[in-house]
Amino acid sequence: MSTLEEKRVYSNRQDATEAYVASAIGVVRVAVADDIVGEFALIERCVARDIAATASVVAVATDEDVIVCSLEEPGEDDANGGDGGAAQSDTKTFVETDFGPAVAVGFDGDDLLAAGPDGRVGRRCDNGAWEALESAGADLEGEVRAIDGDLVGTAGGVYRIHDGALEHAGLADVRDVSASGIPQAATADGLYALGNGWLESLEGEFDVVTADPASDPGTLRRAHAVSGLEVYEHADGEWVEYARTSVPVVDLAYGETVYAVTGRGTFLAASVDAAESEAIEGWRSRTLGVTDVGGVAIPPLE
Repeated sequence: MSTLEEKRVYSNRQDATEAYVASAIGVVRVAVADDIVGEFALIERCVARDIAATASVVAVATDEDVIVCSLEEPGEDDANGGDGGAAQSDTKTFVETDFGPAVAVGFDGDDLLAAGPDGRVGRRCDNGAWEALESAGADLEGEVRAIDGDLVGTAGGVYRIHDGALEHAGLADVRDVSASGIPQAATADGLYALGNGWLESLEGEFDVVTADPASDPGTLRRAHAVSGLEVYEHADGEWVEYARTSVPVVDLAYGETVYAVTGRGTFLAASVDAAESEAIEGWRSRTLGVTDVGGVAIPPLE
């Protein structure tokens, strides 16, 4: 049986987008083009809990440290030490940042943010050092579960980053947050959007919410949320049922279409033709052979 280190090729498309998946055995790079899931390979061995990306950097929260990898094109100043060959993406190097064990990572613009299992939240400075973000007025309540933009989702609610500090912004038992366009929060008792306070969008227990990072402020270009096996889509100003899955989706990301991962290591691409989807309704799917998946990240498209 093939190992993960052996590249599996399902498509020869040259215009593929690269997605990065965090799992219990490491970071997997997956090539996707439209709704076709192509080659994939394990590119870093670690216990990865969360993952985030900008156009130039991939950051991973691991049990030992926050690690980062430059996505800059190889050349004379290639920080990854590559030779500029065609296989460069297979040899990208992740480097440690000296944050320590982490459970969540995210980006606020170009600023890398991370959270430890003890609730510590930090921002990485230009010089590579970490600056602690203290909670304004009270200790941060509960474990950190998600970071996106200036939002930090915790068991005790949502915190927003303001003037280098964390300010409690309401809600409770927050499982995920999304900052793009209109701030969103997935909680144990509903899906909420930030307007004049937090306004309930959908009732029920929600675990995931994600919006397209290309969304303009005050709008949602694309957005999806997950409640159990049900995936919802924000379309024409309202949330509607989008598709169901056979196992829960743990994260979503955007490229040419919508992509998702399940905790059991199935990578999903929203199918153009639902009749052609494999095993999971409305999606094309590939099994990556990894477990305990924590997230997926796709560098923003130009």
